[in-house]
Amino acid sequence: MKFSAIITAGGTSSRFGNKNKLLEKIYDKEVIKYTLDAFEASNVDEIIICSHISIMQELKELFANYKKVKITEGGQTRQKSVYKGLLASFGCDYVIIHDGARPMVSVEMINNCIEMVKDMRALTVATKTIDTIKEVENGRIVRTIDRAKLYNTQTPQAFEYDLIKRAHEKLMDRNFTDDAGMLEELGETVYILDGSYRNIKITTQIDIETAKIYLKQM
Repeated sequence: MKFSAIITAGGTSSRFGNKNKLLEKIYDKEVIKYTLDAFEASNVDEIIICSHISIMQELKELFANYKKVKITEGGQTRQKSVYKGLLASFGCDYVIIHDGARPMVSVEMINNCIEMVKDMRALTVATKTIDTIKEVENGRIVRTIDRAKLYNTQTPQAFEYDLIKRAHEKLMDRNFTDDAGMLEELGETVYILDGSYRNIKITTQIDIETAKIYLKQM
């Protein structure tokens, strides 16, 4: 069986600042390099980075010596970028999709996805919601939602290749930011794999400071 990883790197980092967040360094190492090092050490067979055109050359130089990595141009949205990655990974049996801006992903977590997706066909890493959640309309609290059944979705997300590719093709005209949500829309079952609260996504400069604390402990 062949396992491909699709790493999303097609965003413009508009909320981060003047620099692409994936190239921001933490302890002299780029954010995306932490992510790729985990996947390179995992049991995936290939890694496809769907890159924004503005950083493609830098990524090619950064990962020139990585055996599993190939880089392709992403799309205008995350969904379109992932679909390009799916086309580039044609011939694989399973695909693992991960945000390039989640540098605290572990090799163990990736390999757990690989093992579990063989039976589950579709899964997402997620953590139980620990905050009290309020539904609000026009600045007024409508109700408190029972958090017992609530989870915060993360990546990696792992799928049987044909299953997620069909979902992308059926929902091509929509704009999903979550691949598991596409299968949910089509009535498919998606399972949960317990994630880590450290597996944050870098979005703003504040997240860099949080990542420094976590990465120092890893």
